[in-house]
Amino acid sequence: MGLDMKHTVVMCIGSRRGGDDAIGPYIADRLLKKQNNDIVVLDCGIAPESYTSLVKKYNPKYLLIIDAVDMGLKPGETRIIPIEKISEIQMHISTHNIPLSILVRYLCRYVKNIIFIGIQPKTLSGEMTPAVRKSGDRIVDLIIKNEVRIPGAIGVFQ
Repeated sequence: MGLDMKHTVVMCIGSRRGGDDAIGPYIADRLLKKQNNDIVVLDCGIAPESYTSLVKKYNPKYLLIIDAVDMGLKPGETRIIPIEKISEIQMHISTHNIPLSILVRYLCRYVKNIIFIGIQPKTLSGEMTPAVRKSGDRIVDLIIKNEVRIPGAIGVFQ
């Protein structure tokens, strides 16, 4: 039996023990509970590069990458960040094995439509803050409703 190809893969990145950096795994957990057959959810933890073979295998039309990103905004604010801007902004990558700009450049060879969603963290230790959790819930709802927009310029995702 062949692999069931899905239309969208969601890569959720972050450390479950990293305060607001846990937003990626939190979103993955919530999406997996929704049982949406149109998307594949990958809880990539702190090693998203370990999941590139799965992304290639699923050959999705869209790839959503979600991570905590230090953009100098208020905690919980979100942005869709164009791929070409990833290396230009202050990215929170201390828990990742490789820079996200390198990961995304690699994945661009295999997926034409990549949407990178950054969520501004407040803290990288302790518990996730309510503002970041609320943003995560909002993102889950938008993904389930298929209301995520294709990136153009940096813009508010709220």
